[in-house]
Amino acid sequence: MGLNRTVRFRTAPPAWTAARDLLAARGVTFQVRMIDGQLAFPDEEPPEFWNELRLSKQGGMVTVRREGNCLVFVIWGSADNLLRDECNELVKAFAEAGEGEIDPESP
Repeated sequence: MGLNRTVRFRTAPPAWTAARDLLAARGVTFQVRMIDGQLAFPDEEPPEFWNELRLSKQGGMVTVRREGNCLVFVIWGSADNLLRDECNELVKAFAEAGEGEIDPESP
């Protein structure tokens, strides 16, 4: 079972590069592993309009799904605290980059 966080945007979610750059400024990096179900090089940039990203950290994987004007972030329920914290940083970066609102109902 996975843990989900949702960010809602007034318009389309921001590009991955905007969130990536905010994370990099904070010393946090993720590697792109899959783009829309296709394997990707770790430094590959997804197109502006993607449906699903799989981003990796040493502790595991975060799936980011686009659902209309929302992004849903999913990690395994067995993820350690470090991956949970890094996923939260990813959620905050996307929210900040696109002036989104983190759904208070998601854990």
